[in-house]
Amino acid sequence: MGVLILGLVLFLGVHSVRIVGDGWRTRFIAQRGEGAYKGLYTLVSLLGFALICWGFSLARQQPVVLWTPPRGLRHLASLLLLVSFVLLAATYVPRNHFKARLRHPMVLSVKLWALAHLLANGQLADVLLFGSFLAWAVLSFKAARGRDRAAGTMPVAGTTQGTVVAAVAGLGAWAVFAFWAHGFLIGVRPFG
Repeated sequence: MGVLILGLVLFLGVHSVRIVGDGWRTRFIAQRGEGAYKGLYTLVSLLGFALICWGFSLARQQPVVLWTPPRGLRHLASLLLLVSFVLLAATYVPRNHFKARLRHPMVLSVKLWALAHLLANGQLADVLLFGSFLAWAVLSFKAARGRDRAAGTMPVAGTTQGTVVAAVAGLGAWAVFAFWAHGFLIGVRPFG
């Protein structure tokens, strides 16, 4: 579990700089430049991500079962993940109503992804991984909304076309991941 925890600390730590150290971030960029910050951010993120993947795979070899989720929760998790993929797509599709209304669809996508996996899995490693991401997403969303209010940021209006593109792209990505990529990459087939 130590490798998983170290990976989570590095990955979520560097992704929490805007939450707990926005002033430090601004000073670092002013002194060393945006390129240096992005380079350090990327390096720590990749290292943390690699440790999360390795640590989670190690933890799955010696599972500690905390509970066995009811089958119905897996169906609910699939529905939440569908919405999560639509929100993820909305992050990148310009001028959609999801982004205009919610402002930070990627962070909300992470919230739903983490919650869905917590509902469908009951092992200690799952609770550490997905619980950490859920807690981070809650704090990140709150901080981002606070920054928006402080800066007076107004969302760009959404269009029907942008919304339909985000929904279709999210649905397509969800289908590919649920029916093929999750099994290929993670070794667990949600539907089969």
